[in-house]
Amino acid sequence: MHSRFPRLAWVSQQDKMIMRPSRVKDLYTYYFNKLSMIPDEKQYLVIEQETDSAVGVIDEAFVAEYGQPGTKFIVRGTPWMMQSIRGDKIFVKPISDPTGAIPSWVGEEIPVPHKVASEVGEIRRKVGGLYEAGKTIREIAQTLSEEYPVDPKTFERAISETYEQYEQGLPVPNDRLLTVEEWDDFIIVNSHLGTLVNRTLARLIGHLLSDESGVSVGIQQDPYRIVFQAVGGVEANDVVKMVRRLSEIEVDEVAITASKRTGLFKRRLVHVARRFGAISKWTDFSSITLRQLAKSFEGTVIMDEAVREALERDMDIPHTKKVLQSISRHEIQLKVVKTAAGEATPISRIGLERISRKTDLIPTEKLGQILVGSAKARILNEVKTIVCTNCWKYVEMKRVKDIPDTIECPECGSKALAALAVPDEDMKKILLKNGVHLSEREKNVLSRAEETAKLVNKYGRIAVYTLAGRRVTPEAAADILRKHKKPTIGFFQAVMEAEREALKERFW
Repeated sequence: MHSRFPRLAWVSQQDKMIMRPSRVKDLYTYYFNKLSMIPDEKQYLVIEQETDSAVGVIDEAFVAEYGQPGTKFIVRGTPWMMQSIRGDKIFVKPISDPTGAIPSWVGEEIPVPHKVASEVGEIRRKVGGLYEAGKTIREIAQTLSEEYPVDPKTFERAISETYEQYEQGLPVPNDRLLTVEEWDDFIIVNSHLGTLVNRTLARLIGHLLSDESGVSVGIQQDPYRIVFQAVGGVEANDVVKMVRRLSEIEVDEVAITASKRTGLFKRRLVHVARRFGAISKWTDFSSITLRQLAKSFEGTVIMDEAVREALERDMDIPHTKKVLQSISRHEIQLKVVKTAAGEATPISRIGLERISRKTDLIPTEKLGQILVGSAKARILNEVKTIVCTNCWKYVEMKRVKDIPDTIECPECGSKALAALAVPDEDMKKILLKNGVHLSEREKNVLSRAEETAKLVNKYGRIAVYTLAGRRVTPEAAADILRKHKKPTIGFFQAVMEAEREALKERFW
C-alpha cells in the first residue's frame, strides 16, 4: 500500500506507524472497487462478421492468451476463426476444419472431490467382485441398489461399460488401480482421484513429459481420467515411468513451475493483479499478452499471491502426494492396458467422448468413430423383453448381444418374436388376462409387440438391434432395416440419427 502508485497508506518502519495518505480519493476508490471478492472479469462478445449476429461470449483471459487474427477456436461446439478485435467485440467467420482449434472457456466447473471419485472407483471394484462370483449385470445392479438409493434399471445403465470391460477380460480402473492405455495419438490414464488431484497429476506429468521428450503435450482431465495428446515420441510406458518417478521426488516446486505454464494460472494472475489495483478493470488485453503480464509481475507479491491461490484452488498437492506415496508402496497399482483391436476400452471411450465434446480435443472424424463405438456398445448391452406373438407362452428378458443369429420361439418354433422395453413381470401379467379387461396402456403394449414381431420375423436379429435404439419407433426401425441388412458402421450411424430425430420430436 505504501510503495504502490497512487499510494494508499503511508508507512513508517522507524516510528512503527501507518497513516492515511493526504489524498484519500484513491484510497476510497480502491476500497469500494474491491469490496467484493468475486473477481471482476471482462467478457468479449463473439460476432459472426457476415451476418453481424452474436455467437457467444469468451473470457478476457482467453483473449489475452490467444486473441489475434487467424486463431481458430471453439464456441458452442463450432469452430471459428478470429478476423479482428474491436473494443469488447471479436469478429469471426465459421470454418469447417477444426484441426488445431483451441477450446474456449467461460467460468470454472465445480470440482468433484477426491473422496467422491474414489467411491466411484470402489463401486467399479465391487462390480468386479460380483462379476467374478458369476452374477449377471441385472443381479449386480439389484445388489448395488440395496446399498445406494438408486433404481436397479438406472444402476444397470450406469455400470454397463464397467461390466462390458470385465466381460472383455480387461483390467478395470478402480480406487486401487490406475490403468494407462494408448488410443491413436492419445494416452488415457483412468484415475478415480477427483478433479483437483487429476489436474495436479496432469500438470506434473505433462510438464515432465514435455521437457524430456521435446514435444508439445496437450492435456485434458476430468474427475476420473487424464488424457494426454502427443504426436509421436510419447507412449503409455513413458507415462507410467513418469508417475513412478514423481512418487520418489518432492513435487511442490515442480507443481508451481508446471502450474505457471497454464492458461488457468494466468487467469488467476489477472484476478489477483486487479485486487491489488495493479491493473484496472477495463484493461485492454488485445494489446498485451498474458505472457508479458506474467513476466512483469515476476518476483512481486502479486505473483506470490497468484501462486498461492492456484495451489489452493486449482490443485490439490497434499492428496496428490498421498496418492503418489500409495503408488510407491504398491497400495495403488499401475497397469498398462492393450486391447486386441487397438480400440479404446469401454470406460476410456466414455471419457474421450465427454472430454472431446467439451474441448474439441479429438478431431471430428476420430470423434465420429468413438460415438459410433459408444452407440454400438450401448445398443448391444440394452436388455429387451422377447415375447412370442404366435403362442404368447414365451417371455424372456435378454441382453441384445446375447440374442442368437437365428432367433425363434423355444415353445413353438415361430420367428414372430417381439422385442419390447417392458419388464418381463409386467408382460406376464398382461398375458395372464387373456385379452380381457385390458387397460389402454396394456392394449398399446400388445399392439407394439405385434408390430415389432413383424420386423423380427422379416429381418431377424438385426431388427432387435434397431429396436434397442432409444425411442426408435417400429416405423423408423423399418426405414433403417430396408437400407441396412448388416450391423455395419453405417447401420449404427442410421440408428443414432433415428435417436436424434426421436429426441427432437419429444421436445417439439
